[in-house]
Amino acid sequence: MKAKQFVPALLIFIFGIILTIIGALFKIQHWPYGSVILTLGSVVEVIGLIVLIVILIKYFLKK
Repeated sequence: MKAKQFVPALLIFIFGIILTIIGALFKIQHWPYGSVILTLGSVVEVIGLIVLIVILIKYFLKK
């Protein structure tokens, strides 16, 4: 299995983690849009995990 297959899913997941951390910072500081950023980060993380699961399923069904 090539590692290049996982790069897009991992980049999406890492971007979601970054958004989640920034959203948490906004919530702690009581800055506006903290809840929106936190929710968006969590949704992006889930999308990244779904993409990763789809890649893995396609790989193992191909064998």
